[in-house]
Amino acid sequence: MTPDSQPGPPPTNRSRPSAAAAPGTSVKRRHHKLLRAKQKLGKYIIERKLGEGGFALVYQAKDEIEGIRVALKIPHAHLLTGSALEDFRREVRMVAQLEHPNILPLKTAQFINEYFVIVSALGIETLDDRISRRLSIDTALEFARQMLASVAYAHSQQIIHCDIKPDNFILFEDNRLRLTDFGVAKVAQRTLRASGAGTLGYMAPEQAMGRPSFRSDVFAMGLVLYRMFAGRLPEYPFEWPPAGYRELQRKVHPALIELMRKAMELAPQKRFADGEAMLTAFSRIKSPKGGRTAAKRGTKSSRRSADWKTIQRRQFQQEFGKVLDAKHNCQACNGPVSEPMQCCPWCGKNRLAHEGTTDFPQQCPRCNRGMKLDWEYCPWCYGSGFEPSSTRKYTDKRYTGRCQNAKCTRKVLMPFMRYCCWCHRKVRKKWKIPESNRTCGSCGWGVVPGYWSHCPWCCKRLGGQ
Repeated sequence: MTPDSQPGPPPTNRSRPSAAAAPGTSVKRRHHKLLRAKQKLGKYIIERKLGEGGFALVYQAKDEIEGIRVALKIPHAHLLTGSALEDFRREVRMVAQLEHPNILPLKTAQFINEYFVIVSALGIETLDDRISRRLSIDTALEFARQMLASVAYAHSQQIIHCDIKPDNFILFEDNRLRLTDFGVAKVAQRTLRASGAGTLGYMAPEQAMGRPSFRSDVFAMGLVLYRMFAGRLPEYPFEWPPAGYRELQRKVHPALIELMRKAMELAPQKRFADGEAMLTAFSRIKSPKGGRTAAKRGTKSSRRSADWKTIQRRQFQQEFGKVLDAKHNCQACNGPVSEPMQCCPWCGKNRLAHEGTTDFPQQCPRCNRGMKLDWEYCPWCYGSGFEPSSTRKYTDKRYTGRCQNAKCTRKVLMPFMRYCCWCHRKVRKKWKIPESNRTCGSCGWGVVPGYWSHCPWCCKRLGGQ
């Protein structure tokens, strides 16, 4: 069997069981013909070729059923021997259980006609594309945090990626990076070893000799970080300091440079043990930016006076940002909003469809809000149910409410759910905001009228509350 499909960030598709190759399915030992624009492949219409590597071709396509654009990765047919295909299926089934905001799950992996097609959400560009242009230090540091978080999580689940490189980090809206190509990496690695092709690139020396470990991913992450900050990719034999070192010293703190140096040690035992240890070391660096740059920017920032709106919203974030998880911004007024809000509480703009990314592993195709892999219904909008992406029952500390339907199988609810994600019943509970005792006169849900002009749950104007 192939793995269950799993949607990622927008544009996205809800889960559908992926088709399995019939027993004995053979793959012709040759390269497939290039797919042309407007050519149909199952429910997908090819739009353009995105790229080609030693392992696969990648296309942008339109899903005619879901009405969204996706990325199709089609491995070269002659590389997928029977054993390689079975290994790949095994890897993908394992990765299908990963649930992390910085990991991009596969939507489906299946045979369509003679092609083995790997489908994932379509991002804006790769990190490799992004770092070819000017990148602020603050953005680069945030990218570093996200990348390390994704690798640390994979390692915590006992999964080695084996192909950490800028091309495999996909950039989505709100500067969200997601690591992709789990499973593909191991098949590609074995294929390259067998053929004698390929170069070291971001690959650790011991991995090139067929002995990958968590420390191999750490080595690759060190190279990715060095290239992002210094603008140069160190080359074998990775002598320290590499080319671009002076630029690196000018931009970042010595502690961050030391982190990269340790990650790039030739001897695996001298590196961080795994991604979790590397992320912990990164988190302990209090001021990753270079001293002079940080001081200069801090002085300039302290002289800049903020208008009343900025002050008001900053105060709101201090009081309510955490409890409401208000980490998104309204597209009309830029006011802070949270994912479940049906409209902007600052300007009243309709938010029936969420604009931006989500911390959940997949999104509802109707409202674009996040969903967990085991939910049967979208709790944020009303509509038909979905086939769960996983049979596993996931726990979550955000479950703080209970469904009142006696026949409901799970009952647990997250704050501000409008419908039960298990039984589809409308939630009767009047959700309150922990730090506020005020409620909307229309729907009864919690509001903060000292800041808001509209109720974000029913969209009514708050008036003189």
